[in-house]
Parts: sequence; C-alpha cells; structure tokens
Amino acid sequence: MNKIYPLGDSAIVLEFGQEISEETHQLIHTVCLFLDEYSFEGFIEYVPAFTTVTIFYDPLVSDYQATESLLQEMLEEIAETGAEEDTAVTVEIPVLYGGPDLSFVAAHAGLTEEEVINLHTSGEYLVHMIGFAPGFPYLGGLNEKIAVPRKQTPRNSVPAGSVGIAGQQTGIYSIETPGGWQIIGQTPLDLFDAEREQPSLLRAGNKVRFVAIDALEFQMLKGEVDGY
Repeated sequence: MNKIYPLGDSAIVLEFGQEISEETHQLIHTVCLFLDEYSFEGFIEYVPAFTTVTIFYDPLVSDYQATESLLQEMLEEIAETGAEEDTAVTVEIPVLYGGPDLSFVAAHAGLTEEEVINLHTSGEYLVHMIGFAPGFPYLGGLNEKIAVPRKQTPRNSVPAGSVGIAGQQTGIYSIETPGGWQIIGQTPLDLFDAEREQPSLLRAGNKVRFVAIDALEFQMLKGEVDGY
C-alpha cells in the first residue's frame, strides 16, 4: 500500500510498501521520470531509495497540502497508465578478486573462493539506490548462496573501489570511508569523481555485471603500468 507523509517542513515521502523488488523499483523509476518531465512550482529535487521517493520543495512557494495533492494526482495518473519500462544501461565493473574477506565469505557459504567469484560474476545486479557515500551503489540480485552478514566490528577505513557483500546485497565503496561490508575484491574504476560532468559512475536503475580481472589488467586500468 502506498503511503504519503511529511519529512520536516520542506519534504514529502512517497512510500511503496516495505518490499525491495524489481516491481517497486519500476514504480519508483516511473515517479522519477514523471517528476523530471512535470515538475511543479516550488519543486527542488527528488531522492529515490529502495522503497521510497523523497520530494523536496520550497515551503515559501508550496506547502504540504498543495504538494501532497499534486503528488496524489501524479500517482493516480501512473496507476491508470502503468509503470514505465526501465530501459536500463548495463555497466561492466572489472574486479580483481581476493579481498581480505573472500576466505570468510567462502567458509561461511561452504564454498571455495573460486566458487564465490563465479557466483558473484554470474549475476546481473540492479542499482536500487545511491547512498551512504557519494556514488556508493546498493546492488540487488546477489545469489543467496553467498549472502553473508556485515562484519561485527566495522573497519576504520575501506579503500575506494572495494567490492563488498552485506546481507543480500553487494556494493562498491566509491570513496575511502569506514565500513562493515565483507570485502571480496577491488575495482580499478573510479565510482565517484567530483570533477566529472556526471560525478557518479552509476545511478539508480543501472544494471551491473562484474568481470574478474587479474593483477596486470588491474594495473593497466589503473594506469600504473608504464606506457598506459
């Protein structure tokens, strides 16, 4: 069941149940497309998440009641026309596997490290949301065989590019930050660069496939080998 409720005096939340799913993502994607095309007076921005979209507005231009009424009309129109098909862009992420927690993940799953890598690279993942840190993607679609809990004690520092698993999700640390995900590899790609026109490499709605690479390929992609 959909819910609408205020968040402070300048934001409103649309909640689409509690279940993280492709269907919920499609509905959130449709809401975002609608707001891109038909923003209202006082609209500032929207922030999609797993099961919600938060809409920020200028309270000096529009109030909660007026904003809620507009959003109700939007939801009614979406209900009549149906959710938009998400023509997702698929992004390949090269990974040098062998992170500090790969052996733990393998032991927890009762698998070899190679089997963990094969399962991790065999899936296609959906970017449900960007959060926690700038450019950090929360990826759904992890094979349940390699789902593992977060670390009991988070690390004080996790390098940018670290690929980790936490529960039923996998993700990539976009910047160096503390964190408690189980690290199984490293990508040479920059997930976030404030100097780029589009700072975040990934955005909600993208699909991701992981590709295993070796140390030389990692160095080449990082630009650390002479001549590259």
